[in-house]
Amino acid sequence: MTQMIFVNLPVTDLQRSVAFYEAVGGVKNPQFSDDTAACMVLSDTIFIMLLTHEKWATFGDIPILDAHAGAQVFLCLSREDRLAVDSFVEKAARAGGTADPTPSQDYGFMYGRSFRDPDGHIWENVWMDPAAIADGPPDMQEAGE
Repeated sequence: MTQMIFVNLPVTDLQRSVAFYEAVGGVKNPQFSDDTAACMVLSDTIFIMLLTHEKWATFGDIPILDAHAGAQVFLCLSREDRLAVDSFVEKAARAGGTADPTPSQDYGFMYGRSFRDPDGHIWENVWMDPAAIADGPPDMQEAGE
């Protein structure tokens, strides 16, 4: 079986979050969605589980932190080219997200930008030159100059 990832995110407004992720290209899987959760399919191997706070609480006594006030993770997705990075971040901003909550990165061989979803979760989008991947990592200090 191909390895998949299911990212579980607590959300304050399930319908708003579903609309946001649909606007950036996610597809809601009704088989794994109800009034308390929605499974958003980003690819054959990447799924986002949007969970109401009530649904989140059923997984244990794990407090929900305010993602607008801090962060514990940055989620990162690769894109096929630099234009796709820009396009996705701009699409997220038009859908109600915030573009570039973290500094953009341009090292020539690697380019990245981020967006914050309506609940404050930060998603990075990155493109890396396939030749750079094959050659191994260059010195980041030299690449950024």
